[in-house]
Amino acid sequence: MQYGICHLSTVPVRLIAEESAEMTTQLLYGDYFKVLDQRKHWSKIRITYDGHEGWIANKQYTVISENDYETFEKSKEIKNASDLVSFIETENNILIPILLGSSLAHLDFLHHKFEGSSIDTVMNKCNLINTALLYLNAPYLWGGKTPFGIDSSGLTQMVYKMNGYELLRNAAQQSTQGEALSFIEESEAGDLAFFDNKDGIIDHVGIIMENNYIIHAYGEVRIDRIDHTGIYNNEVNNYTHKLRVIKKVI
Repeated sequence: MQYGICHLSTVPVRLIAEESAEMTTQLLYGDYFKVLDQRKHWSKIRITYDGHEGWIANKQYTVISENDYETFEKSKEIKNASDLVSFIETENNILIPILLGSSLAHLDFLHHKFEGSSIDTVMNKCNLINTALLYLNAPYLWGGKTPFGIDSSGLTQMVYKMNGYELLRNAAQQSTQGEALSFIEESEAGDLAFFDNKDGIIDHVGIIMENNYIIHAYGEVRIDRIDHTGIYNNEVNNYTHKLRVIKKVI
């Protein structure tokens, strides 16, 4: 078994080992993983944080030893960049931009320096909405996890991550976490609302706000009304998503 860590700001994780293949998620700076299979130019990885598997280019990660990997796992240190964009400095005095939510727990291992703002503790649930608002108006991007492109489950995962809580990667997986609520009136700000498609498959998620609003990624990260039917979009005067379940994870 081999292991690696992302030393770049973002790296696409693809469905198959091709540059033109679908991006299913992204590695952010500091994410580490197991290498399940390796080819000449590509590696199939399993991201340690959420178990997501996919292919990345060999030239876009740093190899680490099994001992390093186990050390990372034992520490479980929380330290995430809290500015939309900040910089790390390499040992060669080169600046590399990193994005909101990047992990800074392994700077010493990479011989990098960081002087920006970060979050290094588990935050109260009431802070989730403040974090989510940092992504407001970010464009929708399938597989994205950054303020420059993000999908619905990427938004919820990153918001929870920055506050010290772990979510799985896609909406269907996240819907298996937490406690189901019977009525929307039982929910509170920070709870997750899940929505299904015409085939009954959960394919969308958002974060409940106060006063029957929800923040979610749909075209862009936006705020809409929510009720027992689903998400109501005032711009089109119609429901865009059908509510399936609300979960209290925290």
